[in-house]
Amino acid sequence: MPMYAVLFTPSGQGGPAAGWFVFQLAAVFAIIYFLILRPQKKQQERHRQLLASLQRGDKVLTSGGILGEVVHLKDDEVTVKSGEARLIVARSNIANILNRSAEAKPQ
Repeated sequence: MPMYAVLFTPSGQGGPAAGWFVFQLAAVFAIIYFLILRPQKKQQERHRQLLASLQRGDKVLTSGGILGEVVHLKDDEVTVKSGEARLIVARSNIANILNRSAEAKPQ
């Protein structure tokens, strides 16, 4: 309700407190953007690039903790060989590629 009170106060009655409140609100949104939203978007973009660079023979770690080697790729599915088993997992569930160089790994 304080936001409505600031927006609908008659002209001249808001005073410096109204301007300070708007500044604080803007500062909170900026902090949320730079500490939460922006890093999350960067992480999503790195993961999208990682999935696009996936190739046969890559050693991968799934989000479920399964280690294996990519044996077949489809648009949204990856066949992973882990031990004697072959598993079909969603491409989006590949968490990391383990046999790439350090500069290609997402941080």
